[in-house]
Amino acid sequence: MQKERNFIDKIYLFLKGLAMGAANKVPGVSGGTVSFVFGFYEELIYSFRKVNLKAFKLLFNGRFKSFYRYVNGQFLLLIMGGSIFSYFSISLVLDYFLVNYELYVWSWFFGMIIGSIYYIGKDFGDWNLKNIFSLIIGASIGIGISFLTPATENDNLWFVFVCGIIGVSGMTLPGLSGSFILILLGNYVLLLVDSVNVLFNVITSLLSGNFDVLSDPIKVRYLKIISVFTLGSAFGLVSISHVLGYVLKRWHQIVNAVIIGFITGSLGIVWPWKKALYLQEKGSYLIDKKGNKIIENYERFIPDFSNSETWFAGFYIIIGIALILVIDFYGRKKK
Repeated sequence: MQKERNFIDKIYLFLKGLAMGAANKVPGVSGGTVSFVFGFYEELIYSFRKVNLKAFKLLFNGRFKSFYRYVNGQFLLLIMGGSIFSYFSISLVLDYFLVNYELYVWSWFFGMIIGSIYYIGKDFGDWNLKNIFSLIIGASIGIGISFLTPATENDNLWFVFVCGIIGVSGMTLPGLSGSFILILLGNYVLLLVDSVNVLFNVITSLLSGNFDVLSDPIKVRYLKIISVFTLGSAFGLVSISHVLGYVLKRWHQIVNAVIIGFITGSLGIVWPWKKALYLQEKGSYLIDKKGNKIIENYERFIPDFSNSETWFAGFYIIIGIALILVIDFYGRKKK
């Protein structure tokens, strides 16, 4: 499964990590879908599965080169490095566009997911009754998730650890958005906005020689939260990957059918024409610590075709589909 890569291949892999990291942060979009479409999903699962007892024995015995080769270290460093870097770069740009051009960003993602369904489904093969049933199950779960009501914020460290395990599912399960799951669990703002911002602030302060930030109890609290969340995510990546690797090996087509269903069901989450509904209590909005209203769910509506915005949104949907078709064309040409 491990591949020899030249310098250009390594750059491409890092850029794919950037795309996966950005997708993981957007509610409704799955980083796993990006890995599936970009063709490194199975290597990702394989590499995470190699983080096992044998790997830890190599590490603790000081056999660092053997450990690096065994876990496919070059691949993991490039992909995970790109994903982490994305949280402080690409995803911040994405946040800006989501605030200022929300309809067009959702339209673009909606088109990309439609293209992804075609991309993954075109070479599926035998659509027998069992695979069709698996597709329907996956789609039903994906649609059902989009209509669940979120909980309120909970910073208990055990719960944060569980959020890490569940939230990272978007990286390993195409079509299942880890960010959207965190919204449902009530901890999206706490874990992917506030904690990340504090971590960035602490790192920049330390690099500039300001160590006073480590005595700030609020910042220390957020550092504990993001550390536990990271541990939960790492545990989730390895454990879920072991399960996925096993089921992919034994029931490859059925799992792929469920994945296509998940991705199809996620279209309900990223439907561009929606407005946020907010959780209310005693006639007033519940707000988080930054004064943002807590989203309960979305009310989806049919677009007004007499509005020029709708046609622009349609244009971005086409761009999203076209992007996946270009990736497909490039992949076929490379073969």
